[in-house]
Amino acid sequence: MGKSSVLLRDIEDFCKTFALQKELHGSSFLITGATGLIGSILVRCLLALDEGVKIIAPVRNAEKAKTLFGGDNRLQIVECNLSSFDYSSLGKVDYVVHCAAPTSSRFFVEKPVDTFNIIINGTQRLLEYAKTVGVKGFVFLSSLEVYGTITDDSSCVSEDIQGYLDPMSVRSSYPMAKRAAENLCALYASQYGIPAKIVRLTQTTGAGISKDDNRVIAQFARCAANGEDIVLHTTGEAARPYCYTIDGISAILYILLKGNAGEAYNVANEETYISARGMAEYLRENFNHDIDVRVEIADNMGYAPVTKLRLSTSKIQSLGWLPNYDLNRIFRNLIDYIAE
Repeated sequence: MGKSSVLLRDIEDFCKTFALQKELHGSSFLITGATGLIGSILVRCLLALDEGVKIIAPVRNAEKAKTLFGGDNRLQIVECNLSSFDYSSLGKVDYVVHCAAPTSSRFFVEKPVDTFNIIINGTQRLLEYAKTVGVKGFVFLSSLEVYGTITDDSSCVSEDIQGYLDPMSVRSSYPMAKRAAENLCALYASQYGIPAKIVRLTQTTGAGISKDDNRVIAQFARCAANGEDIVLHTTGEAARPYCYTIDGISAILYILLKGNAGEAYNVANEETYISARGMAEYLRENFNHDIDVRVEIADNMGYAPVTKLRLSTSKIQSLGWLPNYDLNRIFRNLIDYIAE
């Protein structure tokens, strides 16, 4: 990941376009999930701004983190159990960004109790830490799955709308825990004045994705890059907008610095709204005419229920944020990255 020219270009673009960098001058961060896609690129972007930012990264695997980032003395890596660690031992920071969470559908189904506990316990630990040391800003990375099942895409979904989530479904371990953790952030904001904000990030992708990232957009881009047919295991009706990593990072920082405590913000590029089937066909038409799109239905894959989430992003846009990456640019970068 460190040698990718696409990723280096992305980070350069971030440094050129991010308008709030002076507000971060000399600040300190605690970032969980720093070995994941979003956390790792957030760390790289903050260090690349060259504003004297210092970062503490609590991780489960210190070796993995050191391999990823090398030895940068502005970054302190701490190996620990994120759900039970006493964060106050790390001293005070200005900002907390909580990115860490299980991400595999299979894990949600096979280890639902672990999924729920990791999300709730980790978030509460960090909120307690924020309360103890007094932070300037706190961001919890949530998920579109908190919206549950919404199938009417005739109008945009704003942050105050909720669809149905089945509390008896084992697969709900993840979205139910994310909903509960969002609620915890709102409660800590109300009772203790913690400046906790919630980022509801749509599916986010970009240079830096892992080789085994099996989300639809990564799988399909890989097929287009490698000249392989795209095989859909569902009817491909589920639809959502997407977000490029660099847009997601700038959004997180806008919400951290300008968002209202105890509130949630959708993050996406509204213009990228597309179904899985539509995305497969878009790739064939725009990037590789030689591939076919086939449907081979497979059950028991742990997929979330079919939803059509046409997200509204007017709330985050009111903070001054706008996305820079459309669907074509997202795929162009992804395919270039995969080809490296």
